[in-house]
Amino acid sequence: MAKPRPDRPDRNHILAALPPGDYRRVASKLEPAPFGKRQPLHERDKPISHVYFPRTGVASIVARMSEGGTIEVATIGNEGVVGLSAYIGNGRSSMEVFVQIPGETVRMSSRAFRQELRTGTALRDVIRRYAQALITQIGQSAACNRAHSTVDRCARWLLTTHDRVPGDEYSLTQEFLGEMLGVRRAGVTVAAGQLKRRHLIDYRRGRIRILDRKGLEKAACECYAVIRSEHEHLVG
Repeated sequence: MAKPRPDRPDRNHILAALPPGDYRRVASKLEPAPFGKRQPLHERDKPISHVYFPRTGVASIVARMSEGGTIEVATIGNEGVVGLSAYIGNGRSSMEVFVQIPGETVRMSSRAFRQELRTGTALRDVIRRYAQALITQIGQSAACNRAHSTVDRCARWLLTTHDRVPGDEYSLTQEFLGEMLGVRRAGVTVAAGQLKRRHLIDYRRGRIRILDRKGLEKAACECYAVIRSEHEHLVG
């Protein structure tokens, strides 16, 4: 997982937004990191040792209930950074974060990240804008979980993931999708089945393929467009 050439935009939008000089300085503090499926990145109430800048993979922030169930409150891909609490919080993760879709990522130590934000105006500015976009995503997702059907939310989730991975196909089980949406597997089967019958997606053997992107956008609730627009406006 080599670092990109300085004359090419980084696939992570945070890093790509930096001026060349700032990018070179930040890149010198980055290292390739493992980003495998279900790999834990941050544990609840534990110190954050590194922040991650995904380039092709996707991470999930999940809240775990006392009875053992979980629900996803946000996802982070190549538009952002995993581990903002290392800077704007107490240095500990308030929720669990793990890899949802494996891929390529680079990481920086939390200490170097905090130092860079204290001295690097460009990175500090884009991180603040990204933090606002992430707050919008969390708030909109909470409203979406309350107000919209499983089919609407399933379409939104599939689109959000599709935005962040290369190609039209990625690994995904119904069990995992149900966990992320906070619904039983039977509910996911019904929702995914409706989308499949409309020829918007295909799924088999733990893999999802997007067949009709525009049709899937029409099937999703308005929350997808709100979240995407906020990210594009604030981060690019």
